[in-house]
Amino acid sequence: MAKLKRSEINRLIKEAVEFTRQMNFHLPGFAFWSPEDWKKAGPEYDEIRDNMLGWDISDFGSGDFRKTGLLLFTLRNGNLKIKKYTKPYAEKILIVEEEQVTPFHLHWNKTEDIINRGGGNLVMQLYNSTKDEEFSDEPVTISKDGCLLTLEAGSIIRLKPGESVTVPPLLYHKFWGEKGFGKVLCGEVSSVNDDNTDNRFYNNEGRFSSIEEDEAPLHLLCNEYPGQRKG
Repeated sequence: MAKLKRSEINRLIKEAVEFTRQMNFHLPGFAFWSPEDWKKAGPEYDEIRDNMLGWDISDFGSGDFRKTGLLLFTLRNGNLKIKKYTKPYAEKILIVEEEQVTPFHLHWNKTEDIINRGGGNLVMQLYNSTKDEEFSDEPVTISKDGCLLTLEAGSIIRLKPGESVTVPPLLYHKFWGEKGFGKVLCGEVSSVNDDNTDNRFYNNEGRFSSIEEDEAPLHLLCNEYPGQRKG
C-alpha cells in the first residue's frame, strides 16, 4: 500500500492554515505547536491527546490524496471510554478540494451535521444501509437545514455555503467538492467522535494513513502525540 509522505502532510497543513486565514476562521494555539512543544507538554494537555484533537489527514489508503483524501482539524471532542471527559459532542473543520472524494462510509453510533462554512459547493451521495451493511434501495430521509426530505436511494445533494445536512447513524455517505467552485471549508458538529471504532468504509478503506518519513514533521497529527493513550 502506498504511503502518504510527511513532506506532503507538511505542505497540506501549510495550505490549510492559509485557507482558514482567508476564510477568517481562527484555529486554536495548539494547531501551531511543533513536535518539540508536544514533548514538553504536561498532563494538563491530556484532553487534546486522549480525545485526538488537532490535525488529521488521510488518503484512505488511496496513494493519491488529491483524488481521494480529506484534511480535518478536530477542535473539541468527548470520550466514551474515559469518564472524566463529559462533553457529549464534537466539532471539526474539514477542507475538501474540488472533486476530492471522501469515500462511502457510515458510522454505527455518531450523528453528525455537515455544514458548508464557505468557499465552494459540497456534493454528497447517500444510501441507507441494509442489515448486512450493503447499500439499500430504500428511500433516504434526511434533514437539510431543518427541512425533512425523502430522496431516492443514491441521490446526490448539493450544499452551498451556509447550508447543512444531518447524517444519522447507519447512513452511507460520500462527498466531494463540486468542480469549478473552489475548495470548501466544512464544519462538522456531532455526538462524540471515535475514529478508531465508529467508521465502516464500504470498500474497506483505511481511516488513518501510513506515512513515509521523508522529512521532519512540521506539526504532529492527532494520533501521533507523545504519551498518547492508544486505541
